[in-house]
Amino acid sequence: MNNTRRIFTLGSAAFALAVAGISLPARATDASDAKEVVDKASITIGLLTGDKDFVTLGPALAKAKGVLVFPEVLKAGFVLGGSGGTGVLLVRDPKTGDWGGPAFYTMGSASLGFQAGASSAEMVMVINSQKAVDSLYTNKVKLGGDASVALGPKGVGTGGSITADFVVYAKTKGAFAGMAVDGSVVDVRQKLNAGYYGKPVTPVEILVKGEVSNPDSAKLQAALKQAAK
Repeated sequence: MNNTRRIFTLGSAAFALAVAGISLPARATDASDAKEVVDKASITIGLLTGDKDFVTLGPALAKAKGVLVFPEVLKAGFVLGGSGGTGVLLVRDPKTGDWGGPAFYTMGSASLGFQAGASSAEMVMVINSQKAVDSLYTNKVKLGGDASVALGPKGVGTGGSITADFVVYAKTKGAFAGMAVDGSVVDVRQKLNAGYYGKPVTPVEILVKGEVSNPDSAKLQAALKQAAK
């Protein structure tokens, strides 16, 4: 195996493990890692809904079926390019406007290419269809394949013409100009769900049946309810 191929193989394997996270042995820090993601998700909601570039995010959340919040999506370059991050899914009760959850998810994509630099993004993905929410409970979802995806409008505007299953609002920084999500795969982070709720639990048990709860989620739920107006 030549050096270039070795870099590709090792880099691809490392990236896949970092994004998936579900194949590694359980760690004692799963609970604290999960809490950190939730705490940062609350900050991300406040940051993006308070940004003048994303004035349509609040109204979009008010009509949303669910929302995925990724406090940090990393995009790396040089030989191996890709993006990945851990976030949370919450679903909105259409009668009360309250948000249930969170359940933990990962999002990632990988492609080989000669790219330079690195960037990160804070991302909120508004989910507009119940079908899209339901698909996240049991399957890996490929954005742009299994479900339609579009970028949220920037600046003043209604954004009413956007009918995609997922609408992405992302604040990026670094060497890359934007954060492309087409082709990214969203999947369940089983170990973080177990760490956060103290036992193995599925998204359906968390978000549909309401069999578990964690008081630490109250701040994030309140932040979303405040933003969704």
